Amino acid sequence: MGSYLKQLSSKTSAASEFAYKHGSVYYKNLLENNKQYIDPEPTVQKCQELSKKLFYTRLASIPGRYESFWKEIDYMKNAVKRRQDLTVEDLGVGLLFAAECYAWFCVGEIVGRGFTLTGYYP
Repeated sequence: MGSYLKQLSSKTSAASEFAYKHGSVYYKNLLENNKQYIDPEPTVQKCQELSKKLFYTRLASIPGRYESFWKEIDYMKNAVKRRQDLTVEDLGVGLLFAAECYAWFCVGEIVGRGFTLTGYYP
């Protein structure tokens, strides 16, 4: 366990050193490649306008998402009705999806407790 921690520590320090050396170059290249998206005169009014555009665009997409949600529900109802016709592949996909949802729930719980496994705060 101790050697594993030393190895992890050395890899972490190597990664942070790489990020320190090459991070600013990456940042400059990223901004240069995407300069068409950068407003030359950022103002509070412009930021508020963009924020409103994003909000109302998301709001306008709700009916489409609502319709897709009910299509998925109908698909699941039909799958349950014809469960004798399901293939192993369909069952595997469903099982993997359920396992992923459960895993995200567990990870969320761990993060919510401050990255502790037992909930004990020293």
